[in-house]
Amino acid sequence: MTTLARCLVATILATLLFVCATALLRHGLYGWTLFFLIPILLGGLSTLAFRPATAAAAAGKGAATVTVSSFLLLLFRLDGIVCIGMALPLVVPLGALGGWLFYLAKSPRTVARSSMMFLLLTPATLTWDVTAQPRMYELRTEITIAASPEQVWKHVIASSTLPEPREWLFRAGVGYPQRAHIEGSGPSATRYCDFSTGALVEPVEIWDEPRLLRFRVTNNPVPLHEWTPYGEIETKHLHGYLISKQGEFLLTRLADGNTLLRATTWYQHGLWPAEYWRWWSDAIIHRIHLRVLNNIRARTERVGSVHGED
Repeated sequence: MTTLARCLVATILATLLFVCATALLRHGLYGWTLFFLIPILLGGLSTLAFRPATAAAAAGKGAATVTVSSFLLLLFRLDGIVCIGMALPLVVPLGALGGWLFYLAKSPRTVARSSMMFLLLTPATLTWDVTAQPRMYELRTEITIAASPEQVWKHVIASSTLPEPREWLFRAGVGYPQRAHIEGSGPSATRYCDFSTGALVEPVEIWDEPRLLRFRVTNNPVPLHEWTPYGEIETKHLHGYLISKQGEFLLTRLADGNTLLRATTWYQHGLWPAEYWRWWSDAIIHRIHLRVLNNIRARTERVGSVHGED
């Protein structure tokens, strides 16, 4: 096969893969086909087109092809810069793997067989993407506050306004809490937390003063505002893919009279490979926890200092 013919075949196949990725994004299938199979095939096609001289060059071309393809999603208004940036650590190495595997195949016949092998995985990965149910995850974050649980409790349930964030994730568009207040008291109360992206509504389930405040979540804001050259865009993963189900604040009295304050969130996400995306969701929720907990600590200890309390 001539160089021109190889490049033409690779371009046609890459275009078909991009169309397939577009269809998956528009239907909200953020799974193994999109994030695993397609990057490997794209990386392999770069080897087919350019016939790199070494395995390292093949891996590099595969990684570069997947990187360029990822940013084409931004160009075609299919996704934003933040989500593309989150996906790159997953898909770029897979592109390099695809380039390397196809380089090892060497002969056109073996390359064709390798391509067919990956294409035959598509029904299995698509079946998984369509039918898999999100798992429930639990994330805990805790800090120590130099005050008694009775003093800390007052600030857990008090209305508060949080300062502007310094974390790069929040400055990049990820939703962060700005204000919180509780209407009512006891098990009939409802906690409201205003995020930069919308309102979190949390009816209280357990009001055990001054030990435990537990609530379920009935309304989730979108997780982030996308960065794009086109202003606002609507993508499927902004709705119903990262869902907080329940949360709590647990106050534990320590031996020295201080308080261990623990925030816990139970949540689901509908993205695969699940453990990769859980790394991102855990990191985001952990920083949201710290933002809220540190604000409670600052208010509690400031009041204690004013009144001369330890």
